[in-house]
Amino acid sequence: MDDPFQIQRELRYGAPVCDQILTGRHFTIGYSWYFRQAKWVLEIINPLERLLDIEFADGERLDNFRADQRIPWRFRASLGAYKGSGLDRGHLVASADLRETELQNSETFLLSNMSPQKPNFNRKIWRKLEEAIRDLDSKEDIMETYVLTAPVFYFGKAIETIGDRDDEHGIDIPIPHAFVKSVFAEHKNGGFKLWTFRIDNEEQEDENLRKYLVKTYDAEQYVGGRFWDRVSGGDLHDQKKVKGKMWKSGNSTEGPLTRRSLERKAESDVVKIANNMGIDASVSDRKSDTIEKILAHLDS
Repeated sequence: MDDPFQIQRELRYGAPVCDQILTGRHFTIGYSWYFRQAKWVLEIINPLERLLDIEFADGERLDNFRADQRIPWRFRASLGAYKGSGLDRGHLVASADLRETELQNSETFLLSNMSPQKPNFNRKIWRKLEEAIRDLDSKEDIMETYVLTAPVFYFGKAIETIGDRDDEHGIDIPIPHAFVKSVFAEHKNGGFKLWTFRIDNEEQEDENLRKYLVKTYDAEQYVGGRFWDRVSGGDLHDQKKVKGKMWKSGNSTEGPLTRRSLERKAESDVVKIANNMGIDASVSDRKSDTIEKILAHLDS
Protein backbone atom coordinates (compact mmCIF):
# COMPACT_ATOMS: atom_id res chain seq x y z
CA MET A 1 0.00 0.00 0.00
CA ASP A 2 2.63 2.56 -1.01
CA ASP A 3 0.53 4.06 -3.80
CA PRO A 4 -0.22 7.67 -2.71
CA PHE A 5 -3.44 7.62 -4.72
CA GLN A 6 -4.71 4.92 -2.34
CA ILE A 7 -3.48 6.67 0.82
CA GLN A 8 -3.91 10.43 0.43
CA ARG A 9 -7.50 11.68 0.69
CA GLU A 10 -6.86 14.72 -1.49
CA LEU A 11 -5.78 12.46 -4.40
CA ARG A 12 -8.99 10.45 -4.54
CA TYR A 13 -10.15 12.26 -7.70
CA GLY A 14 -6.77 12.12 -9.45
CA ALA A 15 -3.80 14.41 -10.14
CA PRO A 16 -1.60 15.43 -13.11
CA VAL A 17 1.76 13.81 -13.81
CA CYS A 18 4.95 15.17 -12.20
CA ASP A 19 8.59 14.30 -11.49
CA GLN A 20 8.20 13.57 -7.76
CA ILE A 21 5.15 13.17 -5.54
CA LEU A 22 5.69 14.62 -2.06
CA THR A 23 3.01 13.25 0.24
CA GLY A 24 2.51 15.52 3.21
CA ARG A 25 0.53 14.98 6.36
CA HIS A 26 -2.28 17.22 5.11
CA PHE A 27 -1.72 17.92 1.39
CA THR A 28 0.23 16.56 -1.59
CA ILE A 29 2.76 18.25 -3.88
CA GLY A 30 3.56 17.15 -7.42
CA TYR A 31 7.08 18.53 -7.85
CA SER A 32 8.89 19.59 -11.03
CA TRP A 33 12.66 19.16 -10.91
CA TYR A 34 12.96 21.14 -14.14
CA PHE A 35 11.19 24.24 -12.77
CA ARG A 36 12.51 23.76 -9.19
CA GLN A 37 9.05 24.25 -7.72
CA ALA A 38 5.73 22.44 -7.57
CA LYS A 39 4.08 21.51 -10.83
CA TRP A 40 0.88 21.27 -8.81
CA VAL A 41 -0.41 20.98 -5.25
CA LEU A 42 -3.61 19.30 -4.09
CA GLU A 43 -5.45 19.98 -0.86
CA ILE A 44 -8.74 19.62 0.94
CA ILE A 45 -9.77 22.81 2.73
CA ASN A 46 -9.65 22.24 6.52
CA PRO A 47 -9.49 18.45 6.11
CA LEU A 48 -9.64 17.43 9.78
CA GLU A 49 -12.92 19.23 10.50
CA ARG A 50 -14.61 17.40 7.67
CA LEU A 51 -13.09 14.01 8.51
CA LEU A 52 -13.56 14.06 12.30
CA ASP A 53 -16.61 16.37 12.52
CA ILE A 54 -14.81 18.45 15.15
CA GLU A 55 -14.71 22.22 15.35
CA PHE A 56 -11.13 23.46 15.64
CA ALA A 57 -10.11 26.87 16.95
CA ASP A 58 -8.36 28.99 14.32
CA GLY A 59 -4.60 28.60 14.86
CA GLU A 60 -1.83 31.12 14.40
CA ARG A 61 0.18 31.60 11.21
CA LEU A 62 3.68 30.23 11.90
CA ASP A 63 5.81 31.84 9.14
CA ASN A 64 8.52 29.15 9.50
CA PHE A 65 9.67 29.16 5.86
CA ARG A 66 12.22 26.41 5.12
CA ALA A 67 13.59 24.17 2.38
CA ASP A 68 12.00 20.76 1.76
CA GLN A 69 14.66 18.16 2.50
CA ARG A 70 12.81 15.45 0.57
CA ILE A 71 13.94 17.03 -2.71
CA PRO A 72 17.51 16.54 -3.97
CA TRP A 73 19.45 19.76 -3.22
CA ARG A 74 20.23 20.36 -6.92
CA PHE A 75 16.50 20.76 -7.60
CA ARG A 76 15.11 22.42 -4.49
CA ALA A 77 14.58 26.07 -3.64
CA SER A 78 16.36 27.72 -0.73
CA LEU A 79 15.57 30.84 1.25
CA GLY A 80 18.61 32.50 -0.33
CA ALA A 81 17.06 32.31 -3.79
CA TYR A 82 14.24 34.65 -2.71
CA LYS A 83 16.44 37.05 -0.74
CA GLY A 84 16.62 40.44 -2.43
CA SER A 85 14.52 39.26 -5.40
CA GLY A 86 11.63 41.66 -4.78
CA LEU A 87 9.22 38.70 -5.09
CA ASP A 88 7.06 37.00 -2.50
CA ARG A 89 7.34 33.38 -1.44
CA GLY A 90 3.81 32.79 -2.67
CA HIS A 91 1.84 29.96 -1.07
CA LEU A 92 0.20 27.45 -3.40
CA VAL A 93 -1.69 25.80 -0.54
CA ALA A 94 -2.65 28.88 1.45
CA SER A 95 -1.53 29.08 5.07
CA ALA A 96 -5.08 30.03 6.10
CA ASP A 97 -6.48 26.87 4.44
CA LEU A 98 -4.71 24.68 7.01
CA ARG A 99 -4.88 26.30 10.45
CA GLU A 100 -6.62 23.59 12.44
CA THR A 101 -3.34 22.47 14.04
CA GLU A 102 0.18 23.89 14.36
CA LEU A 103 1.62 20.99 12.36
CA GLN A 104 -0.82 21.60 9.51
CA ASN A 105 0.11 25.24 9.24
CA SER A 106 3.82 24.56 9.52
CA GLU A 107 3.81 22.30 6.47
CA THR A 108 2.42 25.06 4.28
CA PHE A 109 5.68 26.98 4.82
CA LEU A 110 7.85 24.39 3.09
CA LEU A 111 9.43 26.06 0.06
CA SER A 112 8.15 23.19 -2.09
CA ASN A 113 4.74 24.82 -1.51
CA MET A 114 5.99 28.20 -2.78
CA SER A 115 6.38 29.86 -6.16
CA PRO A 116 7.84 33.31 -6.88
CA GLN A 117 4.92 35.74 -7.00
CA LYS A 118 4.72 39.46 -7.63
CA PRO A 119 3.83 41.16 -4.33
CA ASN A 120 0.80 43.04 -5.71
CA PHE A 121 -0.47 39.78 -7.17
CA ASN A 122 0.07 37.65 -4.06
CA ARG A 123 -1.34 40.18 -1.60
CA LYS A 124 -4.35 41.29 -3.63
CA ILE A 125 -6.11 39.17 -6.28
CA TRP A 126 -4.49 35.86 -5.20
CA ARG A 127 -5.49 36.43 -1.57
CA LYS A 128 -8.99 37.38 -2.67
CA LEU A 129 -9.34 34.11 -4.58
CA GLU A 130 -8.08 32.10 -1.60
CA GLU A 131 -10.60 33.81 0.68
CA ALA A 132 -13.43 33.22 -1.79
CA ILE A 133 -12.64 29.50 -1.90
CA ARG A 134 -12.71 29.26 1.89
CA ASP A 135 -16.08 31.01 1.82
CA LEU A 136 -17.36 28.46 -0.70
CA ASP A 137 -16.18 25.67 1.58
CA SER A 138 -18.09 27.19 4.51
CA LYS A 139 -21.46 26.73 2.79
CA GLU A 140 -23.73 24.24 4.53
CA ASP A 141 -24.36 22.09 1.44
CA ILE A 142 -20.65 21.44 0.78
CA MET A 143 -19.20 18.11 1.91
CA GLU A 144 -15.55 18.75 0.95
CA THR A 145 -13.68 21.23 -1.23
CA TYR A 146 -10.66 20.00 -3.21
CA VAL A 147 -8.27 22.55 -4.71
CA LEU A 148 -5.57 21.98 -7.32
CA THR A 149 -3.12 24.88 -7.75
CA ALA A 150 -0.41 25.06 -10.41
CA PRO A 151 2.11 27.53 -11.85
CA VAL A 152 1.83 28.31 -15.57
CA PHE A 153 4.64 29.09 -18.01
CA TYR A 154 3.70 30.54 -21.41
CA PHE A 155 5.64 29.16 -24.37
CA GLY A 156 5.66 32.49 -26.18
CA LYS A 157 7.18 34.55 -23.34
CA ALA A 158 10.71 34.77 -21.98
CA ILE A 159 11.18 33.25 -18.54
CA GLU A 160 12.88 35.27 -15.83
CA THR A 161 14.46 33.66 -12.78
CA ILE A 162 15.45 34.41 -9.20
CA GLY A 163 18.47 33.00 -7.40
CA ASP A 164 21.90 32.24 -8.86
CA ARG A 165 22.97 28.80 -9.99
CA ASP A 166 26.63 29.85 -9.62
CA ASP A 167 26.31 30.26 -5.84
CA GLU A 168 27.40 27.35 -3.66
CA HIS A 169 24.50 24.88 -3.64
CA GLY A 170 22.50 27.59 -5.43
CA ILE A 171 19.89 27.20 -8.14
CA ASP A 172 17.85 29.65 -10.14
CA ILE A 173 14.07 29.41 -9.94
CA PRO A 174 11.83 30.34 -12.90
CA ILE A 175 9.13 32.94 -12.23
CA PRO A 176 5.71 31.66 -13.38
CA HIS A 177 3.81 33.80 -15.86
CA ALA A 178 0.47 32.86 -14.28
CA PHE A 179 -1.25 30.51 -11.84
CA VAL A 180 -4.21 28.16 -12.10
CA LYS A 181 -6.60 27.13 -9.33
CA SER A 182 -9.11 24.38 -10.07
CA VAL A 183 -11.81 24.00 -7.40
CA PHE A 184 -13.79 20.77 -7.09
CA ALA A 185 -16.62 20.99 -4.54
CA GLU A 186 -18.35 17.80 -3.46
CA HIS A 187 -21.92 18.36 -2.29
CA LYS A 188 -23.71 16.47 0.47
CA ASN A 189 -26.22 15.13 -2.05
CA GLY A 190 -23.44 13.38 -4.01
CA GLY A 191 -23.16 15.94 -6.80
CA PHE A 192 -20.20 18.18 -7.53
CA LYS A 193 -19.32 21.51 -9.08
CA LEU A 194 -16.13 22.58 -10.83
CA TRP A 195 -14.54 26.00 -11.29
CA THR A 196 -11.10 26.77 -12.72
CA PHE A 197 -9.29 30.12 -12.62
CA ARG A 198 -6.21 31.38 -14.43
CA ILE A 199 -4.63 34.67 -13.31
CA ASP A 200 -1.45 36.27 -14.63
CA ASN A 201 1.32 36.78 -12.07
CA GLU A 202 1.01 40.55 -11.86
CA GLU A 203 -1.21 43.15 -10.25
CA GLN A 204 -4.75 43.03 -11.65
CA GLU A 205 -6.80 46.20 -11.97
CA ASP A 206 -10.02 44.20 -12.23
CA GLU A 207 -10.54 42.16 -9.04
CA ASN A 208 -13.81 40.59 -10.19
CA LEU A 209 -12.96 36.90 -9.93
CA ARG A 210 -15.51 35.99 -12.60
CA LYS A 211 -13.16 37.52 -15.16
CA TYR A 212 -10.55 34.85 -14.49
CA LEU A 213 -12.73 31.76 -14.88
CA VAL A 214 -11.52 29.53 -17.72
CA LYS A 215 -12.46 26.18 -19.21
CA THR A 216 -10.80 23.38 -17.26
CA TYR A 217 -9.78 21.66 -20.49
CA ASP A 218 -7.86 24.81 -21.45
CA ALA A 219 -6.19 24.98 -18.03
CA GLU A 220 -5.04 21.38 -18.40
CA GLN A 221 -3.14 22.38 -21.53
CA TYR A 222 -1.55 25.38 -19.79
CA VAL A 223 -0.29 23.14 -16.98
CA GLY A 224 0.41 19.99 -18.99
CA GLY A 225 -1.69 17.41 -17.18
CA ARG A 226 -5.20 16.14 -16.62
CA PHE A 227 -7.27 17.42 -13.69
CA TRP A 228 -9.68 15.25 -11.67
CA ASP A 229 -9.11 12.30 -14.00
CA ARG A 230 -10.48 9.74 -11.53
CA VAL A 231 -14.00 11.07 -11.95
CA SER A 232 -15.92 9.18 -14.65
CA GLY A 233 -15.44 11.06 -17.92
CA GLY A 234 -19.10 11.51 -18.77
CA ASP A 235 -19.87 12.99 -15.37
CA LEU A 236 -17.11 15.57 -15.61
CA HIS A 237 -16.90 16.35 -19.32
CA ASP A 238 -19.81 18.80 -19.42
CA GLN A 239 -18.31 20.93 -16.64
CA LYS A 240 -14.71 20.80 -17.91
CA LYS A 241 -15.63 22.15 -21.34
CA VAL A 242 -17.31 25.34 -20.04
CA LYS A 243 -16.44 28.14 -17.65
CA GLY A 244 -18.08 27.68 -14.27
CA LYS A 245 -20.57 30.18 -12.90
CA MET A 246 -19.12 32.03 -9.91
CA TRP A 247 -20.64 31.23 -6.53
CA LYS A 248 -22.17 34.00 -4.42
CA SER A 249 -19.92 36.68 -3.00
CA GLY A 250 -17.93 35.95 0.14
CA ASN A 251 -19.47 39.05 1.72
CA SER A 252 -22.86 37.40 1.80
CA THR A 253 -24.15 36.48 5.24
CA GLU A 254 -26.98 34.28 3.97
CA GLY A 255 -27.59 31.09 5.90
CA PRO A 256 -27.26 30.39 9.63
CA LEU A 257 -24.24 31.79 11.42
CA THR A 258 -22.71 29.01 13.48
CA ARG A 259 -19.29 28.57 15.03
CA ARG A 260 -18.38 26.20 12.23
CA SER A 261 -19.51 28.46 9.40
CA LEU A 262 -17.69 31.43 10.95
CA GLU A 263 -14.47 29.45 11.50
CA ARG A 264 -14.44 28.56 7.81
CA LYS A 265 -14.87 32.12 6.58
CA ALA A 266 -11.99 34.43 5.76
CA GLU A 267 -10.95 36.68 8.65
CA SER A 268 -11.92 39.81 6.73
CA ASP A 269 -15.42 38.43 6.15
CA VAL A 270 -15.84 37.58 9.85
CA VAL A 271 -14.88 41.15 10.72
CA LYS A 272 -17.42 42.53 8.21
CA ILE A 273 -20.16 40.36 9.70
CA ALA A 274 -19.27 41.62 13.18
CA ASN A 275 -19.19 45.25 12.06
CA ASN A 276 -22.58 44.86 10.35
CA MET A 277 -23.94 43.72 13.73
CA GLY A 278 -22.55 46.82 15.41
CA ILE A 279 -19.70 44.89 17.05
CA ASP A 280 -16.34 46.62 17.41
CA ALA A 281 -13.87 44.34 15.59
CA SER A 282 -10.94 44.62 13.18
CA VAL A 283 -8.55 42.33 11.32
CA SER A 284 -5.91 43.10 13.95
CA ASP A 285 -8.03 41.17 16.49
CA ARG A 286 -7.79 37.41 16.85
CA LYS A 287 -10.35 35.81 14.57
CA SER A 288 -11.43 33.47 17.38
CA ASP A 289 -12.16 36.46 19.65
CA THR A 290 -14.29 38.11 16.95
CA ILE A 291 -16.23 34.89 16.47
CA GLU A 292 -16.94 34.71 20.22
CA LYS A 293 -18.30 38.27 20.10
CA ILE A 294 -20.60 37.36 17.18
CA LEU A 295 -21.91 34.23 18.90
CA ALA A 296 -22.49 36.12 22.14
CA HIS A 297 -24.38 38.80 20.20
CA LEU A 298 -26.56 36.14 18.53
CA ASP A 299 -27.37 34.59 21.94
CA SER A 300 -28.24 37.91 23.57
